[in-house]
Amino acid sequence: MIKIKDVLVIKEAVDDLNDGRIFYERKEAGIGNYFWDSLIADFESLVIYAGTHKKNHGLFQMPARRFPYIIYYNMIEEFAYIIAVLPMRRDPAWIKKRLK
Repeated sequence: MIKIKDVLVIKEAVDDLNDGRIFYERKEAGIGNYFWDSLIADFESLVIYAGTHKKNHGLFQMPARRFPYIIYYNMIEEFAYIIAVLPMRRDPAWIKKRLK
């Protein structure tokens, strides 16, 4: 197993995370922040588990623990880069296009 020093989140993935937070906050007050905190905890777990997930579209994909989202990431040297945070319920063609 590869030892990761840090997890870095690119801007587009932060935008995805914000979109999810807004979506859940509209459903019920407070859920958006819970979504955000839950996904950040998932990001942090990559320090231990990076590289153990299956690859799809050329990226590792880790399912979020509490929400129907997939965290797409890549590993370069000793860093895990989160590329996208996408809802599992979206059309697979949309996901493929978004990841390009």
